[in-house]
Amino acid sequence: MDSLFRRLVIASFVVGLASMLGACNRQGGTTGADAAPPKHGEPFKSIDITGADYARELSLTDADGNRRTLADFKGKVTVVFFGYMQCPDVCPTTMAELAAVKGELGADGARVQGVFVTVDPERDKPEILKAYVTAFDPSFVALTGTLDEIKTVARNFKVFFAKVPGKTEGSYLMDHTAGSYIFDAKGRVRLFTRYGTGAPALVHDIKLLLAEPQ
Repeated sequence: MDSLFRRLVIASFVVGLASMLGACNRQGGTTGADAAPPKHGEPFKSIDITGADYARELSLTDADGNRRTLADFKGKVTVVFFGYMQCPDVCPTTMAELAAVKGELGADGARVQGVFVTVDPERDKPEILKAYVTAFDPSFVALTGTLDEIKTVARNFKVFFAKVPGKTEGSYLMDHTAGSYIFDAKGRVRLFTRYGTGAPALVHDIKLLLAEPQ
C-alpha cells in the first residue's frame, strides 16, 4: 500500500500541475475551449489511421468486474492508453494530459472518454487501479484481465509491452508503447497520438472528431 500511496500522490501532483497550467493559460492566452474551432477538412495533428485493420477489438474487465468492449464507449470520442501504475513518468503524464484536455474542452469534455488498459495485471489489482485512474478524472475507466487476455488485446492494437528487471531483486518496470489510440463517436479507430504530442494538439484533434456528424 505504501507504493500505491506514492503513486496516488504523484498522480495528484501531476493533475494539480495540469490544472495550474490550464489556469495560467486562461490568464495569459486563449484556452482550447475559447479558441476558434478547427475548420472542416483541416488535417489532424496526430497520426491519421482511419480505416486501419487493427485496434478494432477490445474485451476486458473493468475495476467493478464488468466485461467491457469498445462498443460500450460509442457516442464519445474515446482515448485508449496502455500503461501501468508503477510507471514513473509516461503513464501519469499521459493521463494527466488527457484530464487537462477534457477541462480545456469545457462542456464538450463530457463527450470524451479516457480508457486505461493495464499491462501489469500482476500488481495492478482492480480496486487500486480504479483509485489510480479516477484520481486523474472520475470518468476514466480502468481495464484489466488475465495476462493472456491483455496480450491478445495488445496484439490487436499493435502495442508492445515487456518486463524489465529493476535494480533490486524481484522489482521490475514495464517497457511499453507510449502512445494513445483515439476512436470517434461511432467507435472507429481514427488516430494514434505519440507521447509528447501535447494537450493543444489533442484538443485540436478531438474537436475535429466531435464536430463530425454522429
